[in-house]
Amino acid sequence: MRQTRPSVATPAEKVDILGIAVDYIDRNGAVQFIARTIERFRQARAAGAPLPALAHVVTANSEIIMLAKEQPDVAQILSQAALVAADGIGLVWGSRLLGRPLPERIPGIELMEEMLARSAQEGWRPFFLGAAPGVAEEAKAVMERRFPGLQVAGVHHGYFQETEVPQVLQQIRQAQPDLLLVALGAPRQERWIAKYKEKLAAPVAVGVGGSLDIWSGRAQRAPQWMCDIGLEWLYRLLRQPSRARRMLALPRFAYAVWRERWTRRKG
Repeated sequence: MRQTRPSVATPAEKVDILGIAVDYIDRNGAVQFIARTIERFRQARAAGAPLPALAHVVTANSEIIMLAKEQPDVAQILSQAALVAADGIGLVWGSRLLGRPLPERIPGIELMEEMLARSAQEGWRPFFLGAAPGVAEEAKAVMERRFPGLQVAGVHHGYFQETEVPQVLQQIRQAQPDLLLVALGAPRQERWIAKYKEKLAAPVAVGVGGSLDIWSGRAQRAPQWMCDIGLEWLYRLLRQPSRARRMLALPRFAYAVWRERWTRRKG
């Protein structure tokens, strides 16, 4: 059973990892932050007041940090996100090596499962966007069974063309979701949220990668023991050797962290 601890419940503090700011927050704090954001939005909508801006939540790993170092638009997206949580174990390791340890790893899929459980209790309605045709529908059915009381506001697959985006946005707006889960793969999902956040009329949007595939049963997550010791990336690589090129970001990240540590010591 996962031990509870006092929540680091505000994303006000930042930890610099290779020039990218990651929020100093734990999983309980992230849940609280998203919950408060949803409630503020719902209250404004009920009162007919101006709606708060969408809160973009990014669950970051070593790969997206390296992308942000190389691609200015990704760096800008992370800098403007409402919350950047440390999904990858590499970020926790890197933060410790650099002398400003993050509280814990926050796996995005587990964070969203906690939010779906909370949604079932509070009457919040998520929207599933992404994955192959049929996957979001299957994930909806599974999660509504898993969390009695959960009502998914709508679903749409991720295989849409740019010309179809207006229809997708309209469907999301009409559904009025409280939580938008976007499964388009990183960094496409982050770019998509950032590009259309002013047209989504939702409180919170989160890129969830392959979560819909796992929830639907079409893909499997690593065994819990591998997740617990930070080897989920290895499981993915063994199951999908085609990811090898992407995984090159891991040793590059490790090297960059060691170099940064050495530079700071010399300075």
